[in-house]
Amino acid sequence: MQSNRNYSQDLATIRAAMERSVKFLSLSGLSGVMAGIYALSGTALAFFVLRNPQAYPNPTLAIIVVAVAVLMLSLTTGFILSLKKARRLGLSIWNQTSREFLSSLFIPLAAGGLFIIILLLGGYARLVASSCLLFYGMALLNASFFTVREIKYLGISEIILGLLAALLPEQGLWLWGAGFGLLHIIYGAMVFFRYDREKSV
Repeated sequence: MQSNRNYSQDLATIRAAMERSVKFLSLSGLSGVMAGIYALSGTALAFFVLRNPQAYPNPTLAIIVVAVAVLMLSLTTGFILSLKKARRLGLSIWNQTSREFLSSLFIPLAAGGLFIIILLLGGYARLVASSCLLFYGMALLNASFFTVREIKYLGISEIILGLLAALLPEQGLWLWGAGFGLLHIIYGAMVFFRYDREKSV
C-alpha cells in the first residue's frame, strides 16, 4: 500500500512538473476580476457619454479614450498580479511558454485592433463592439493551448457574445460590458478559487 501511495505521489509530481514546463500558469485570477470591474466601470462611463453626447466635443473619441484606459488598467494590473503569482510559485514570468502564450494572444488582438480602426474610419461604429468580442474570443481560444483550460471557455463565451452583438448592434455596449466585465469576473473568480487560493494557503 505504501509503495502504491508513493508511486501515485511520484506520478502527480511528474505531471505537475510537465504542466509547468508547457503551460503558462502565472495568470492571476484576481487580475481577471479586476479587469472585469474596470470594464463594467468603462461600460457605465460609455453609456453616460452616449446619453449626454452634447457634453462632449467628440463623443466617439471620448468612448475610445475610456476603452483605452480600461485596456491599460487591465494590462498593468494583470502584469503586476501575475508577476507576484509567478514569484510565489517560483516560476519565471518570461520564458518560452509565456512567449508562445503572448504571441498566440496578441497576434489576433493586433489584427482585431487594426480591423476596428478600419471600421471606425469607414463609419461602421455599430460593428465595433462585436468585433472587439469576436477577435478577443479568438485570441483567447488561440492562446488557451498554453495556459489554464478556463481561458478556452472564456474565449468561446466571448465569441458567442460577439456574434450576438453582430446580430443586435443596438445592444452592443451592453454585450461588450457582459463579455469584458461579467465574464472576466466569473473567469477570474474560478481561476482564483481553483488555482490561486490553494497556492496561497
